[in-house]
Amino acid sequence: MDYKPINQIQPKNSVRGKMFDNPVLDKLTTTHAAIPITMLVLFGFGFLYWGAQHTFVTLETYAMLVPVGILSWTLFEYLMHKHLYHMLPTNKVKGWIQYNMHGLHHEYPKDKSRLAMPPIMIILIAFLFLGVFRLLMGDYAFAFTPGFLFGYAGYLFVHYIVHAYRPPKNIFKTLWVHHAIHHYKDPDVAFGVSSPLWDYVFGTLPKKKKG
Repeated sequence: MDYKPINQIQPKNSVRGKMFDNPVLDKLTTTHAAIPITMLVLFGFGFLYWGAQHTFVTLETYAMLVPVGILSWTLFEYLMHKHLYHMLPTNKVKGWIQYNMHGLHHEYPKDKSRLAMPPIMIILIAFLFLGVFRLLMGDYAFAFTPGFLFGYAGYLFVHYIVHAYRPPKNIFKTLWVHHAIHHYKDPDVAFGVSSPLWDYVFGTLPKKKKG
């Protein structure tokens, strides 16, 4: 299979694309976004509870590190989207990773079943984040990781509503338009989904037409 850069992929009108020819394997790659969102929130509160019961991290530290974790997620999301999901498929390995992680979504943006990782991956990812952050910051990970997971859940929520619904007449309309530009006009801009903050910082905002 020849893999194209994402900016050469044209969105298709058909709702569902296939990741695997085997129908059972392909079904395992799909999920309703509400399931991983709920799981991430539960894991977040579970890690908070465990940390409060088994560590000496103070309430003030939790109040500081949970928001820092949420903000850190938005940067992580931006960097992953820009540099991993949109990497050039210069060989078959990179092409397979790029297409299956994100190119398929650009080709079939109306596929609501692939707007989030399936449940088994969410479990692995949640404990992977906890393990990495525990190595980096010790017990403080039980305050930082929940914020990171809450940020991830917020990203999935925003990503789902901007793909599943018409532009709302509220704060989410800005995010809807921002992400729609990324999918249907210019995939080399607007990499932030849950927030356009880092597009402002790194200069990847969509250009406004004069007049």
